[in-house]
Amino acid sequence: MSLATDTDAVVDEWQARLIGLSHRLHAEPEVAFAEHASAAKLAALLREAGFTVETGVAGLPTALTGTYGDGDLTIGLCAEYDALPGIGHGCGHNLICASSAGAAIALRSAADRHGFRIKVLGTPAEESGGGKQLMLERGAFDDVTVAMMAHPGPAADRAGAGDSTQACTRFEVTFRGKPAHAAGAPWDGVNAADAAVVAQVAIGLLRQQTLPHHRIAGFVRSGGDKTNIIPEKTILEYEVRTPGSTELTELRRRVWACFEAGALATGATVEFRRTEPDYLDLRNDDWLIETYAGHLQAFGRSALPLPGGLTTASTDMGNISHVIPSIHPMIGLRGVVAMPHTHEFAAQAITPAADEAMLHAAKLLARTAVDLATDPSRRAFYTAHHRNRSH
Repeated sequence: MSLATDTDAVVDEWQARLIGLSHRLHAEPEVAFAEHASAAKLAALLREAGFTVETGVAGLPTALTGTYGDGDLTIGLCAEYDALPGIGHGCGHNLICASSAGAAIALRSAADRHGFRIKVLGTPAEESGGGKQLMLERGAFDDVTVAMMAHPGPAADRAGAGDSTQACTRFEVTFRGKPAHAAGAPWDGVNAADAAVVAQVAIGLLRQQTLPHHRIAGFVRSGGDKTNIIPEKTILEYEVRTPGSTELTELRRRVWACFEAGALATGATVEFRRTEPDYLDLRNDDWLIETYAGHLQAFGRSALPLPGGLTTASTDMGNISHVIPSIHPMIGLRGVVAMPHTHEFAAQAITPAADEAMLHAAKLLARTAVDLATDPSRRAFYTAHHRNRSH
């Protein structure tokens, strides 16, 4: 039996438990930094498989690591498990978690035989909060040689070397004015809500001058308290996305200028607060993603080109990929057309098509790791890169 079919067989052996993990996560969705039950479910499965589990990693109560084996090469498998507010697992993170756990469990025999280490990283707050970036800054990825995960999506597989995601920045904007009686003496007030309206109109006009792949989105979180009081305080949350981090800085500057214009026009003051780390554009490692793609045919799959090589999605896996050789392919839920971040996709994330995609992703990631561990030249290349990164 080859190592590839050996790891496939382990995934098959653990199939019921992996599907069970995915479905239990789906049944109890938890949002960013509140994934206590989700992290516990992953930890329990890893302990059952003989992994050494550490919880509360990097000062984050819902982050964890599970390690197995020893050697100069550490294969990192990122397991996301946060859900979307009001939607649940509409991005399929239940499938990501189960597939990364499945790949790690499948690799145990190969790790014993070829002297490498497996590290599962339970990474909270991908949807908002930048959990991976926080774990990166605090040393959780220091011993990781390469990092891998697979993300579910509708129908098509995506595994191109040039495939990327957008960089993203998120921030809070607070306008402060002066309250007054809206009927008795409105001229005595400074309307913070009007400042927000001016800013939003300016941003709407700015969109005509932005590039096709640029995105600006946001909402008013708090606009006032009563109709007969001139709003003293208005709070908005916004995000800006661009294909790269250099463009991100420039577009953010232009958007912030629109908010400053709202303050200037109304006499309000404006304050900005970055709500989470910036998400960087994804950089798939050429050899790793090509190796992954090379195994797709064994499962009746093939990768379709990503139009323009860019998706409008963003992920904090991009931050990891700027430091560590990484891959983040898309695994298609065959026959599913619903788009992520919808109730419809959430409903599809526990169907037989979703279970199949999760199991295939586990096998594909494990096969990719085995190919790296058993290729002396590639292994030497990546371990040297890791040593150089560490000094």
